[in-house]
Amino acid sequence: MEPIEVLQRFFGHDTFRPGQEDVIRRLLSGRSTLALFPTGAGKSLCYQLPALMVDGLTLVVSPLIALMKDQVESLMRRGISAARLDSTLSVNELREIEGGLERGAWKLLYVSPERLASEVFVRRLRRQKISILAVDEAHCISEWGHNFRPDYLRLPKIARELGISCVLTMTATATIVTAEKIGASFGIPEHGWVRTSADRPNLRYRLHACEFDHRDGNLLSLLKDGPAGATIIYVTLRETAERVAGFLSREGFSARAYHAGMRSEDRAEVQDGFLSGELPIVVATVAFGMGVDKPDVRRVIHYNLPKSIENFVQETGRAGRDGLPAVCDLIACADDLTVLENFVYADTPSDRSLRSLIDYVLRQEETISLSLYDLSISLDIRQTVIETALSYLEMEGWITPVGVTWDRIELRMTESIEAWTQGFPPEEKELLRRLLSTGKKSRLWMRFDIADSAATLGEDESRVRALLQELAVQEGILTQRSGVREVWHRVEKDRSPVSVIADRLVERFLALEQSQIDRLHQFQNLCENGVCVTQQLLRYFGEESEPCGTCSSCCGESTAGSLPVTQRRAFSLEDVALIQAVRKENHPALRQPRQLARFLCGLSSPAARRGGLMKDDRFGALSEIPFSEVLAQIEA
Repeated sequence: MEPIEVLQRFFGHDTFRPGQEDVIRRLLSGRSTLALFPTGAGKSLCYQLPALMVDGLTLVVSPLIALMKDQVESLMRRGISAARLDSTLSVNELREIEGGLERGAWKLLYVSPERLASEVFVRRLRRQKISILAVDEAHCISEWGHNFRPDYLRLPKIARELGISCVLTMTATATIVTAEKIGASFGIPEHGWVRTSADRPNLRYRLHACEFDHRDGNLLSLLKDGPAGATIIYVTLRETAERVAGFLSREGFSARAYHAGMRSEDRAEVQDGFLSGELPIVVATVAFGMGVDKPDVRRVIHYNLPKSIENFVQETGRAGRDGLPAVCDLIACADDLTVLENFVYADTPSDRSLRSLIDYVLRQEETISLSLYDLSISLDIRQTVIETALSYLEMEGWITPVGVTWDRIELRMTESIEAWTQGFPPEEKELLRRLLSTGKKSRLWMRFDIADSAATLGEDESRVRALLQELAVQEGILTQRSGVREVWHRVEKDRSPVSVIADRLVERFLALEQSQIDRLHQFQNLCENGVCVTQQLLRYFGEESEPCGTCSSCCGESTAGSLPVTQRRAFSLEDVALIQAVRKENHPALRQPRQLARFLCGLSSPAARRGGLMKDDRFGALSEIPFSEVLAQIEA
């Protein structure tokens, strides 16, 4: 059967979109490919269709749970056997899908990149014939691109370990540098790239320079005068999303906020309302829209500056996916740069904390068991930053991931102990009965602390954990785990001094910080130079074009020059006195200069949250001053 016949039979289309058939034919001939397609250009078909034409499993790696869920449901409606493994599934659902994997029941299996950190899961995959590995959002592999995800760094190594020779990497927002990083990581030379134009001629970009205090009025004018239809308004902060949504509601618009701080059921209600058309306006942080398939979004408005050109293209790319005209407005105010820069600086760990982390990890014995939560609190480093540091150590060959374990487990008492232990060998049955006696009983649940139970029984913790895991997968038993720990293996090799390794990682984090700051200012320059917006966006991704003739710069609707700045202020003597007063208190969570700077700039940190400092009246007292200036003042 030819690809066009599969397209018509299973997907209901008569023709391919640009680039799709090229990618599909490369994969069918076993050649790895990098697909550089704009948002909404149909990247998923590029692996879904060949998955039906090759023997074996197509393994799809995606960071977006909502997208995985939508695509699996869509494939199943088409009669295609597909499944997903993600953190939202119950124990029984996981067991069923993993059983289907062993039986070879799936043509496509979607997994998160974190799932591939489990050595147990990777061993399961070794028993499968994997014909294609499809990596979505492949730009996440590059630390010098946007949306870097440390779990992506291990994907090329896993592909080699599993003997997967045909890999499809996909992204809508990769610069030439990022594309080269992806290609080098997976062994895809430039002649293996399939690139289609990133131009979206149906999108009209409009930039509106605006002072901080006039932003709400500007937003109202845009909504009243612009096209009707579904609208996404992007903001930087959660509190801004709530405030702007409330403001618009009072002005007579049907608008709701969406951000990660909301309850999951409230987020689902907002998303469902937007998809159905009942809710026309969503005011959201950048999390909204990832994996949401709504082709008729008529307008995207950036109330705040985005973090980078890549983010701007990705977010505005959610408009007009049906090919009809859509408007992308940006209310541009340079005051936003302070908040965005501060977020970047807040993620960089202090020199002392990072060195402590590296020293702690590399001085462990062969097996390293880490609670990211505990380390985050004790070292005052965000968990995502710890994950990045561990990935760097893995890439340098110092550690390898084993998987995830846990300190505590609760089992639901649905049957008697005799029923629970039925079918186990006599010696295991007796040990299980003794183990169950160490649990703390409540009305419905039995709670086990692994370390305490092991000490009571005189058994190894791994043995106790394995027995409880055996129970957890029995039919009719409900399970809850807590105290998650990551397990790593310490690689024995010629050991460099820990201080030398730490020096390299400190420099790497500082370089990453500067790269992110540079991207902020690249976007600021795009707003200020008066050149055609579309032309600048395409040039950033390595594509030359003529002026579009429709953006605000081409139509003479925006004025080139510096964006307005009204909120930034210089240091005063009172500010210096405040710094000195807080330092004298010698709070454990504020002893290092970066810790104190984060607190005064209103940036949360694990130790500050644990110490209750977010409620202190002085938290955020210097939020209108750039972090770098506050840090310099403290260090001086």
